Amino acid sequence: MARIVVLGGTGYAGRHIVSEAVSRGHGVIALSRSEPKDPVAGAVYLQGSALDLDSLAQAFDGADAVVSALSPRGDMENRVLEALGDLAARLTGTETRLGVIGGAGGSLVAPGGPRLFDLDFPEEYKHEAQVGIDSLALLEGTDAGLDWFFVHPAEVFGPWAEGERTGHYRDGGDVLVRDDEGKSYISGADFAVAVVDEIEQGNHHRERFTVGY
Repeated sequence: MARIVVLGGTGYAGRHIVSEAVSRGHGVIALSRSEPKDPVAGAVYLQGSALDLDSLAQAFDGADAVVSALSPRGDMENRVLEALGDLAARLTGTETRLGVIGGAGGSLVAPGGPRLFDLDFPEEYKHEAQVGIDSLALLEGTDAGLDWFFVHPAEVFGPWAEGERTGHYRDGGDVLVRDDEGKSYISGADFAVAVVDEIEQGNHHRERFTVGY
């Protein structure tokens, strides 16, 4: 059983990851700025800011993995990279793996590129996509003493396209995953399956991967 900490554990991706990890018997601490509206039974919830990690330091002690599912919205709109940088520095040189949830925008659409972001990407999602791209660049520039992985969901991913848990997904490496009809999508529950699988199996070290059906 692993000890897993999820930053942003009450958000869309974070809550699914918390639920999946708890269902597999892992010990899970969900960190968020507000109390959960629909807490996952078996998870421990702590309130605090990702911008003040010192106040949450005890939660990280002995963790096997810390997953950042922070969203660049509200008071975190322009501060996710600051929080991620502090978190990466805190975990460098420890045995704790850092997992970061990004967006689909930074995924390549074919081997060698371009990125989805470089094509006809919706203007309203560009800020969040850029934060994801910059987060990956931050991780790639960290010391080798930090064991991290970065996960891109499919193009269609969110509460507006929920879907069900099937337990299945495909790992596309750094290329966006599409089905036989060219669609790229995944449910929140199956995205969480992929994240928890990575924590358990350790297939990706200091690299990114994409997830979809």
